[in-house]
Amino acid sequence: MAEKWTEIEHLPEWDEEFYHVYTAKKHGKWLMLKTLKPEYKDDPKMQSMLEKEFEARYNLAHSNIIMINDLEEIPGLGMCIITDDVYGKSLRKLIDEGELRNYHIDRLVKQGVDALEYIQENHLAHKPLKAERIIFTENIGNLKLIDVGFEQRKQLSTGDTSEDIYNFGKVLSEALEHVPVGLDGISHARLNLLKHVAERCTNPNPAKRYRNIQALRLALSNKSTNRIYIVVIVVLLIMIGILIWILRAHLPHMANF
Repeated sequence: MAEKWTEIEHLPEWDEEFYHVYTAKKHGKWLMLKTLKPEYKDDPKMQSMLEKEFEARYNLAHSNIIMINDLEEIPGLGMCIITDDVYGKSLRKLIDEGELRNYHIDRLVKQGVDALEYIQENHLAHKPLKAERIIFTENIGNLKLIDVGFEQRKQLSTGDTSEDIYNFGKVLSEALEHVPVGLDGISHARLNLLKHVAERCTNPNPAKRYRNIQALRLALSNKSTNRIYIVVIVVLLIMIGILIWILRAHLPHMANF
């Protein structure tokens, strides 16, 4: 039988605060491994943290979040969280190497917000959203979030959701500073809209930020709840007008009965 684990390679640029991250093959299939750094491996609290993160994320299923497959003892590494392999570049690397493009921004404001909403719906306590934790796959360029949660709670606080919006605004603001503008990049109108959204997201006063992900999504698409309410009211008024016209048209005939 062929060796189970092969081509194990450390990925220093992917390391997290308490974890080393590796890429490896399991029976020939590429996966990623996440294990406690050596100085934490013998700490029961840190071991419990690893297990808790596995339990919190194991049942998640979202196309823009790296999925967890298993928790396994691996020779030479110890207990590891095993995730899908993601081959690509982080938003941080794209910015640093001058490779950020308009389609990355589009996916950040669509797929990134979708993933963030899913995390909130599942009440996951997580590390702040950062450019280093946003990956774009190599060939298709799909967005994937890593390090998305370490504990599942009964409910997230208003402060937690507001902090998510704030951190998203910080990431978006930095990305907008490095994306090409003009014919081959983002339009000036789109850039100005997204800058305005980012500024509101990062307002020092939480009460002046978007109140939830849904309001943020509407703003990113250049819509507002007020505009939607106006449209609904107009449609209702038109329907009432039609109903009144129909009733008046039939009232003379009804009077003969």
